[in-house]
Amino acid sequence: MNSKERFLATAERAAVDRPAVWMSAPVGAELDAMCRLYGAKDWHELQVLAGDDVYAFDVPYDSGYATSIAAAFDWYMNGSNVDPEHRTLTADGCFKDAEELEDLDFFPWPDPRDYIDVEEVRRRIDAAPKDRATLAQVWSAHFQDACAAFGMETALMNMIANPELYRAVDEKIVEFYLRANEVIYEATKGKLDAIIIANDFGTQRGLLLSRQMIHDFVMPGAKKIIDQAHSYGVKVIYHSCGAVFDAIPELIEVGADLVHPIQAAAVGMEPERLKAAYGDQVAFCGGVDIQHLLPCGTPEQVREKVRELRALFPTGLVISPSQGVILDDVPPENVKAMVDEAIRM
Repeated sequence: MNSKERFLATAERAAVDRPAVWMSAPVGAELDAMCRLYGAKDWHELQVLAGDDVYAFDVPYDSGYATSIAAAFDWYMNGSNVDPEHRTLTADGCFKDAEELEDLDFFPWPDPRDYIDVEEVRRRIDAAPKDRATLAQVWSAHFQDACAAFGMETALMNMIANPELYRAVDEKIVEFYLRANEVIYEATKGKLDAIIIANDFGTQRGLLLSRQMIHDFVMPGAKKIIDQAHSYGVKVIYHSCGAVFDAIPELIEVGADLVHPIQAAAVGMEPERLKAAYGDQVAFCGGVDIQHLLPCGTPEQVREKVRELRALFPTGLVISPSQGVILDDVPPENVKAMVDEAIRM
């Protein structure tokens, strides 16, 4: 069984020869440290040499003021470049004072088709080893973008006091991502196995908003994005940090194939509980704690956790850090221990 077959079988909760594993995305100084450990010169070489089952790539996006599709909207309209690493959802956005639909008309909605380099998309997916599962990190974070567009407090209040206004903004954002993702699907036909999309609606102790509000305001857009992916035969990993146990039925209902990242230290997100409650309905991705274990544990402690996860999930789990990225507080040796223990036959 090769990596692609293993990942796809895991997503469908079918039998596998060993668990699938995804190293995830080291960033900044962590990427440099991981490259040194493996003798790689860049993320591409690192993914090839690490030996995990997933080859991930970002969307090549450049609008002049934004170089990441995760920060494509200039919600602050202050003349500066949009910085995806330092933006906040809590600062007031440009729609803070909007009350009527016409109050949204001033905003220059970008068309992603103008800013995605299609040839670079093809180059990136063609760089993947042929037996690896390919993953486009499209993010499509429409809930988080809507929060940034108003400012989170105003956005959540509008869900109650002015739902038509909130939905109008969310629908425009979802339309943007549907157009962007169509470009990716058309450029990678027959080569793309999965995407990861993201909307964080969990805190360390519970949901950020009620399950009913998630159902009413977040899931309609998620369903459109997931349905589009499935129409191209692409699996969907749905990311939300935090204690999202109570919202997982919503993700199952809209068709998510894998729930990411099983934030292991969040309340109620124990792998045993997830397996018992939802293991016959959806697959998972994550489970290796990145708040305490990966930064502070030893390689042997990491290996022990992977062995526990392998015993609990003979399939239906892509073993991965319990976050979408690996920061520079994680010893590279611990990431290698996670991968090596997971791929051990």
